[in-house]
Amino acid sequence: MFKSKRTGAQLFFFLLQNPLLLNFFTGKIYRGRLKMICTPGLNCYSCPAAITACPVGAMQLFLAGANHGISLFVTGFLISVGAAFGRLICGYVCPMGFLQDLLYKIKTPKRIVRLRFARYIKYLILLFFVLILPFAALTGLSGLGEPWFCKYICPSGTVFGALPLLAVNELLWEFAGAQFIIKVLFAAGTLIAAVVVWRPFCRIFCPLGAFYSLFNKIAFIKMRCDKEKCTSCGSCSEACHIRLNPAKRPNSPECVRCGNCVSACKAKALRHDFRKT
Repeated sequence: MFKSKRTGAQLFFFLLQNPLLLNFFTGKIYRGRLKMICTPGLNCYSCPAAITACPVGAMQLFLAGANHGISLFVTGFLISVGAAFGRLICGYVCPMGFLQDLLYKIKTPKRIVRLRFARYIKYLILLFFVLILPFAALTGLSGLGEPWFCKYICPSGTVFGALPLLAVNELLWEFAGAQFIIKVLFAAGTLIAAVVVWRPFCRIFCPLGAFYSLFNKIAFIKMRCDKEKCTSCGSCSEACHIRLNPAKRPNSPECVRCGNCVSACKAKALRHDFRKT
């Protein structure tokens, strides 16, 4: 039940953020007033179908700009979304998460990979590539920084932005150098891995997931386990793609609220719930 509802929600939010699908065939990028609004998920500004901006990209542009300041609007938006939903955004709203979920549905042998230390890489990417380097690594001539995460890492920008634009505009290939090839290889590797391992980009590299994970334990919408109903059967952990234990840690920073554990719990001990004050 949860799986079909979540897939429907993911498709709805993908189209809500990217309604201009015809632009994939024309190569146009919407530049209207809605692009001043950030979307909660990792949805590239340069995606032809997008009508909103990516909060990670927007944050870097402010840090790298002439004033080298932090946007109170973007920061306030991210904190508000994180405090309200935590990583529920990753599970239901983010297009990059949706794409990886679709790839994971392909019928192949799956590997359960427990990330003991690799999961902390996303926090380093958030700290250095999103916050520090755009602000501190300035070019000598202009005195401006660069959007390091978008420019050197982001597979969402590559898949939903750069590649669709290159597919309909041959002139852009003149600017696609070695750096772009490296980004394509990274994106390709990420998507291939997503067929076998559940959400590798979200779990290891995504700075937005790292930010939202900080709010999972205090978010308004939480996961709850009724200890009186719980029989400690372990079904919830077995149903989890990354073998979390929702009965003991229902609000783990790695949980994206996919709901598999809720569906698997025969005792009905697990549920999504509003935070009780």
